[in-house]
Amino acid sequence: MADPRIRTIKIKTGVVKRLAKEKTVYEREAEQQKIRVEKFKKDGKDEYEIRKQEEVLNESHMMVPDCQRKLLAAFEELRNILEVEQDLKETEDYLAAHRALEEAKAQLPIAEVC
Repeated sequence: MADPRIRTIKIKTGVVKRLAKEKTVYEREAEQQKIRVEKFKKDGKDEYEIRKQEEVLNESHMMVPDCQRKLLAAFEELRNILEVEQDLKETEDYLAAHRALEEAKAQLPIAEVC
C-alpha cells in the first residue's frame, strides 16, 4: 500500500498549485476589468453600467488578498510537511512539491516567505 505521507504531499502540492493559479487569474481579471471600466467611461456609457462594472472590479480586487492569504497558509503547510518528511527527499512527489513551492514563492510577498 502507498505511503500516506506521499498522498498528503500530493494533495498539499495540488492545493498550492491551484491557489497560485487562482491568484494569477484574479489579478489578470482585475486588470482586464479596470481597462473595461476606463473604456466605458471614455465611451460615455450610462452611469449605472459604469457603477456595475466598478463593482465587478472591486470584487476582483477583493479576491486577490483573500487568495494570497490562503496561498500563504497552504505554502507554509506544505513547506512544514517537506521539512518533516526529509526521508522522502528522493521521491518524485517530494521533488514536485518542492518545485511547486518555488513557483508559488513568486506569488507571495518577500517578507512573508522568508
